[in-house]
Amino acid sequence: QVQLVESGGGSVQAGGSLRLSCAVSGRIFSANTMGWYRQAPGKQRELVATISGGSTNYADSVKGRFTISRDNAKNTILLQMNSLKPEDTAVYLCHVDWGDWRTNWGQGTQVTVSS
Repeated sequence: QVQLVESGGGSVQAGGSLRLSCAVSGRIFSANTMGWYRQAPGKQRELVATISGGSTNYADSVKGRFTISRDNAKNTILLQMNSLKPEDTAVYLCHVDWGDWRTNWGQGTQVTVSS
């Protein structure tokens, strides 16, 4: 059973930065698409960023502020978040689509941005 474990969340003031990590127990070099999603209280889960091969995709709300990357050697998915805003407050979850029938979700890490 593949496990995804997020870390790096916390509380910061607006304008600050955080770096989220997602440790994957499987070999991510074989994954199709990996990504970060977030869910705020009372809201639907939304896509933040994805990475597939060398291509990245971002939600309009985070473009220019967040950067997704992967470290195949460490089987880790990273999300660098800069210029954080209060509206970025949410639980952030990582996701792996292996390209067959398998997908996996992490448990999430809380990010709280105060004004």
